[in-house]
Amino acid sequence: MNYQEAVVYLDRHIELGWKPGLERIHRLLELMGTPQDRCPSIHVTGTNGKTTVTTIAAAVLDRMGLKSGTYTSPHLGSVEERFRVWGEIATTEQFAQAVADVAPFVDLLESETGERATYFELTTAVAFTHFANQSVDAAVVEVGMGGRLDATNVLAPGVAVLTGIALDHTRYLGSTPVEIAGEKLAILKPGGVLVTGYLSDPVAALADEFVDRAGALRHTIGRDFRIEDLRMSVGGWSFDLEGIYDRYEDLYVPLHGRHQAANSAVAIAAVEELFGRGLPADSVQAALASATVPARFEVVRRSPLTVLDGAHNPQAMQALARTIREELPSVGWNLVIGAFGDKDVQNMLCPLEGLVSGAIATAVDQERAMAPDDLVRFLGSALPGVPVTSMVPVARAVELAEEWCRPGDAILVTGSFYVAGEARTALIG
Repeated sequence: MNYQEAVVYLDRHIELGWKPGLERIHRLLELMGTPQDRCPSIHVTGTNGKTTVTTIAAAVLDRMGLKSGTYTSPHLGSVEERFRVWGEIATTEQFAQAVADVAPFVDLLESETGERATYFELTTAVAFTHFANQSVDAAVVEVGMGGRLDATNVLAPGVAVLTGIALDHTRYLGSTPVEIAGEKLAILKPGGVLVTGYLSDPVAALADEFVDRAGALRHTIGRDFRIEDLRMSVGGWSFDLEGIYDRYEDLYVPLHGRHQAANSAVAIAAVEELFGRGLPADSVQAALASATVPARFEVVRRSPLTVLDGAHNPQAMQALARTIREELPSVGWNLVIGAFGDKDVQNMLCPLEGLVSGAIATAVDQERAMAPDDLVRFLGSALPGVPVTSMVPVARAVELAEEWCRPGDAILVTGSFYVAGEARTALIG
C-alpha cells in the first residue's frame, strides 16, 4: 500500500461521522494484539488547549531522552500530521506502512461484526501501530471529542489530564459545563492520577467525585502547582513554576497568549506525575523554549502581518481577543472567518467587537460548514458598523483581506482549524 492508497483507504470511512461506543475500537485493537498497551501514556482531554498540552508534554519527554509519540487531531494539511514521534511528523512511508498494518484487521472486524469502523477509530489504531512500529517509550494521546465514548479511551493511563471545560459540541456532550465535564472526566481510570487546569467550582467538585470513585489523586493548577511571576516577553511569555515535585525558574514559551503559560504548566505537571518526581530543569526549559503549535495564534507572514488561530468556540475566541488586546492593541484587523453550522457563532463573534475593521465570511468544502451568506448575517449583528462580505475558497478570502489592508493593518484567520488549515496551506504550503 502506497501513501495515496492509504489516504484513500481512510477517506472511505469519513462519511460515517462520529459513532459513539468503544466496542469496535476495543475489538479492533484486540485483533491487533493491543498495541496501545505497549508503553505508558498521558491521556489529554478538555475543551481547549489539548494539542498544546500534548505537544509540550511530549517535548519534555523528548528533552529527557525518551522517544515520545503523540496523536492529535484534527490535522491542518495532511492526515499524517496527527502522528508524531520525537516531535517529527510521520513520513509518508511510515504512515502508509501503519495503515497497511491496520487494514487487514479492519477488514476482519467489519466482516466479523457487519459494522464499518469510523475514520477516527481507524486513525486511532494507526497511531498506536505507528508508535509500536517506532518503539516509542511513552505516548501522549489527545482525545478527539469528549472522552467517555472517544476511541482513545481504550488507554489505561496512569495520568489523565483535563485542561478545562467550556461549552462546545453540546449536541453530543451535553448542554452545561458539568454535563460536558462528566463526559471528559470518564477517561480517568481506577488508581490513576488526574491533572487539571483551571476549573469552575461545580466542575472541580465533579472532578473530585470522579477521583474519589476511581481511588485516584487530583493535582490542580493554583493549588498543587502554580505559575509565578508571569510576564509578557518578546514573542511569548516567561514565568516561574512551582511544580508538584520541584520548582522550575526562568521558563519561556514562545507562544502568544497568557493562557499558554497555564497550558505549559499543566503539561509539565502531567509529566511530573508520569514519573512521580521532579524533572530536570534544563529539559523543561529547553522543551518550552522550542515549543511550536500551528494555528494557535500562529504568525505565518509579517507583511501584512497574518495570524492563524483555530478558535472555534466562545471560550477560545475570548482567549484570542484577550491576546490581541494584550499583545497587539494598536493593530487594525481584517478578519477572515469560517465556522461549522453547529457552533455558537453569535457568542464566538462577540469578543471580537471593537477589534475588527473589516470581515470576510468564508467556508471550507465540508457539509458541516456554515454557508458564508449565513455567517455574513451573524457578522453584521455582532460587529455593527464593520464592512462585511463573503468569499470562497479560503485562499481567495485571504487574498481579499490583503487587498483591504491599509499600512499597519493585519489579517486574522479564525473560526475553525479547517479554515486555518486551508489558509496555512495557501500561505506556506
